[in-house]
Amino acid sequence: MSAFVLALVAGALTGLALGALGGGGSVLAVPALIYLLGLTPAAAATASLVVVTVTSATALIGHAREGTVRGKHGLLFALAGLGPAAVGGAVSARLPAGVLTGAFAVIAAVAALRMLRPSASAPTEVPARPVRVAAAGAGLGAVTGVLGV
Repeated sequence: MSAFVLALVAGALTGLALGALGGGGSVLAVPALIYLLGLTPAAAATASLVVVTVTSATALIGHAREGTVRGKHGLLFALAGLGPAAVGGAVSARLPAGVLTGAFAVIAAVAALRMLRPSASAPTEVPARPVRVAAAGAGLGAVTGVLGV
């Protein structure tokens, strides 16, 4: 099978899973890009970020139409994550491929285990404090910059 067809199939499956599950595109895209298409972990993380950005922006439109988007908090979260993501990307380029792949695997495993564990109670609406939103954006931006998750 050609790399182009393989990329289309992997992209379609990732897109279907992302649409059905509402997240996790990078967890599927990064391994597909590394093991199916032969990208380095750093290149796969970068490509995954582009894919997830476009997919998320597309989904944002639908959610905004439904009125389920907290625009101010989302913008604060995104802006707080930009700098750390850029620093994380620079760090990523200097780390060995095995370290990136291993760290990605650990993050994916922890996320999977957390999702399998039943929650103690029904989800509740937590008030979004600007400092917490910015801190979460910065932390996630740094991890995303390094690992592409």
